[in-house]
Amino acid sequence: MIIGITGTPGTGKTSACALIRGVLDLNELIKDEELHQGADSKRGSLIADIDRVYDRICEIAEGMDRDLVIEGHLSHHVCDVAIVLRLSPDKLKLRLKERGYHRAKISENVEAEVIDVILVEAVEWCGRDCVYEINTTGKTVEEVAKTIHKVIDAIGRGIAVEGHEPGSVDWMGGVLPQRGSSDSWGAWFRATNSK
Repeated sequence: MIIGITGTPGTGKTSACALIRGVLDLNELIKDEELHQGADSKRGSLIADIDRVYDRICEIAEGMDRDLVIEGHLSHHVCDVAIVLRLSPDKLKLRLKERGYHRAKISENVEAEVIDVILVEAVEWCGRDCVYEINTTGKTVEEVAKTIHKVIDAIGRGIAVEGHEPGSVDWMGGVLPQRGSSDSWGAWFRATNSK
């Protein structure tokens, strides 16, 4: 089985997975084995060739006698089970600013987190019963790693994982303007991204 640790950039995947033995860094694999179609100069990132990435991950998994755990914001596209890390949009914005992300990239990633882009993609790829969410907001890296390990252990033993079902993290409730108000999504988004 292939287990993907995924989430919007900045949610804590790499930091937490550094504390878990045997996790494969998908972004490094893509770079090292040139599983991409070149660079996106506007975003400052590689354009992954998902078909080639999927084939390579399957090759690696086939040769293992245990589950393969991969980490990266694209891992939900090439796994059987996805664990989606989530972070409150305001904390995510601060974290990405600290990393030196450009304003447009911060806005793109914060919006993706608010509207559950990676969660929706993970459910579409893996199916609802094979997707779990972990809210990393206010947690230490050690706490996040421990929770990831707990979920992976439960998956491996076929035990239900309570409290981490898709939809258990909701940034839309209380964040967006109420239906029928004079405010709009666009006004809210511009206001939160102008700070």
